[in-house]
Formats: sequence, structure tokens, C-alpha cells
Amino acid sequence: MLIKSAVIATHVSVLLISKKMSGLSIPIHNTTHNPTQAWEELKISQRIIKLNVKTPTTPPQENMLRFVCMSDTHCLTSHLQLEIPEGDVFIHAGDFTRCGSAAEVEEFNSWIGSLPHKHKVVIAGNHELSFDPRFTGQSSIRQQHKTAHTGDGLINEIPDLGMKREELKAAVTKQNTVSLLTNATYLQDQPLTICGIKLYGTPWQPEFCNWAFNLPRGHKCLEKWDSIPDDTVVLITHTPPIGHGDLCCTGVRAGCVELLTTVQTRVKPKYHVFGHIHEGYGVTTDGKTIFINASTCNSSYVPINPPIVFDVPLSPGVLK
Repeated sequence: MLIKSAVIATHVSVLLISKKMSGLSIPIHNTTHNPTQAWEELKISQRIIKLNVKTPTTPPQENMLRFVCMSDTHCLTSHLQLEIPEGDVFIHAGDFTRCGSAAEVEEFNSWIGSLPHKHKVVIAGNHELSFDPRFTGQSSIRQQHKTAHTGDGLINEIPDLGMKREELKAAVTKQNTVSLLTNATYLQDQPLTICGIKLYGTPWQPEFCNWAFNLPRGHKCLEKWDSIPDDTVVLITHTPPIGHGDLCCTGVRAGCVELLTTVQTRVKPKYHVFGHIHEGYGVTTDGKTIFINASTCNSSYVPINPPIVFDVPLSPGVLK
């Protein structure tokens, strides 16, 4: 599905509290821990425009870099009934497994390796338990979090989300599962430049059942967003920002307030790709950034949502 761009004026008004980055004050909203309530306050000064998208029928022009985006496939790529559009860069915004077991990662790696795209970029999501060192019990992360709840102990404490506890335990027994992802570039708080286009990928999300890459809302999340470079053109996160593709079927907002503020006031990427909230699939804009919830699975975990496609112009003289 190819995005048709729209240009809409936007104005952002937020409560500022003391966090500094690039000379700008980055806010911690006073109701950040209740995103539904926070959005009721923020939406008054926000513009959200839904964009129509369509599946491209022609290849990208030579001076355009085509991105094809998916997320939240949850080991269901073998059940896909839709075609993956051709393009230059394939992005998967996390939750490609059910719990991050080695077998699941290997299966995904084989599938993504079969795709024709020259560049393949992947981040983790909350389901990639084995990618988060808290669950594999690595000593460096144990010291960082100053907690004994690592490895098997933490696995016993998190909700099983419908999975067998033994499956979860088995998933985190293998160290360095990320090394099995050989057919794509894995980004974890890292930048990547492709044909002069700057990307940045990060897996963190506000706390949800204490699964992988979960952080408390507010300062802890903002510390991760502070690492996003100012010159990022395509931002890839697993979590949505507040107000864009984050509305759950229960009526609750799940997005991150500080992520939206970071995107709108400091980073200002052309595109922000994410997933996590399956029912939030689709494309919106505030007139400056295009927000893409690329979740492939719907809220019933059926992989029916088509990939979302966009083209980014290359600088003169840059070849693919």
C-alpha cells in the first residue's frame, strides 16, 4: 500500500518539564502514566489526518528509495495470503516471533531471507524475550537494573499471554539469539544509513505485562528517545507515539507521550514506522511526519493487513 502524502499545518502545545536535548526542553507530561487522559488534553492542539494508501503497481523510480513496511507477524508469515510488494528496503518493526525462541527466530530469518529486497532492517518488540538481556540473565544488564529478577526468575513472574510457561522458559535459555538473524540488519538503539537516507531503530515500549524491552512511562522512556539522532529521516520504533495508531479496541490509548513530543519538537523525521497495537494499523500525519502503524496481524492475530509502502527521494547523484 503506497502512501499518498498530504501537507497539513500543525501546532503542538505541551507542558514542559526540564529535560534537555539539542537545546530544546523535552517534556514529561503531568499525566504521562495515564496516556488516555493525557491524550484528552493533548488532542485539543493536535492535527491528525488519516491518509489513503494503495498498493503500488509500478516499480520505484531510479531517484526514489522504496520502503516496504510490516510489523507484528508473530510467526505467521507462512499464513500470509497477501503479496509482499517489491522495493529497495524492507522494514519489520518488531514482534516477528511469539516469544523469541531460537526456532522462531530461525524460521523468521529464513522467511525474510527469501524476500527480494536489497536491504532488510529489523527491530525487536515485546515478544522477542530472548533479545532482551533481562530475560537471558546476562550479567551486564543485571548490574544495570540492580535486580535479581533476571532469567528464569523473571520468566516466572510475567503473565504468560496465553502461552505455556515452559515455552517461555525454553525461549530464553539460548544466549545471543540475535545472532541467528543473519538475513537482515538488526537495530537496537542504533542508526543506519542506506543510500544517504538515515534510519534509526529502537525496540523499547512503555510497560506492558513486563515483557521484553518494557520501561516505565516518563523519564525512563524519554532516556531512550533522547538517543534518537536529530537528522533521522525514517524512525523505527515498536511502540506507537500517543495519538497515532495507538488506540486499543478497549478504548484505551497505549502510545508514549514523550515519544510523540520527541518526534514533533526535536527529531522531526519524515516517517515514523511502528506496530505493537494491532488494531491501530494504518497511516496518519500531523502535516510534518507521516506515522505508519504497519501491524500485519489484526487484533485477533490474523495476518491480513497489507504491507505499507512509501518512497523517499534520493539526493542528486546517489545511486541505489
